[in-house]
Amino acid sequence: MTEAAQENTQPMFNMDKIYVKDLSLEIPHAPQIFLERENPQIDVQLHTSAESIDDGVYEVTVTATVTAKLGEKVMFLIEAKEAGIFTLRNLPDAEMEPVLAVMCPNILFPYLREVVSDVAVRAGFAPVMLNPINFEVLYQQQQAQQAEAAKVTTH
Repeated sequence: MTEAAQENTQPMFNMDKIYVKDLSLEIPHAPQIFLERENPQIDVQLHTSAESIDDGVYEVTVTATVTAKLGEKVMFLIEAKEAGIFTLRNLPDAEMEPVLAVMCPNILFPYLREVVSDVAVRAGFAPVMLNPINFEVLYQQQQAQQAEAAKVTTH
């Protein structure tokens, strides 16, 4: 095999671009909410997605929805989507999904954490520090849920 042909079959992973895809902030009870002295309850929902945008090129998005409440009153709501464009070539099919569901979100998450914290501070609140996420465990849980759902539908 020539050197050029060998290069064409080598697995390739490249991070092409990282960007904020979407960002929203709501403070429905401003300005009165700033007079509150209690610490809010913080709820964080995370979601990842990946889609092919060209041959061997994928967009991976990690979305965080952060809701801060005082009782039933929403103090603030931040939704941030951090995305990246990744080039993946010559990966075995069995490795493609874990790379898109685990490795890429692991790369994007620190950027998402920074965006969420920065938006909370700029909105006049204390920084929100998202706890580290083990995307591998999330991926394994999704796989287990899908396998369980497949069993239910086949019986």
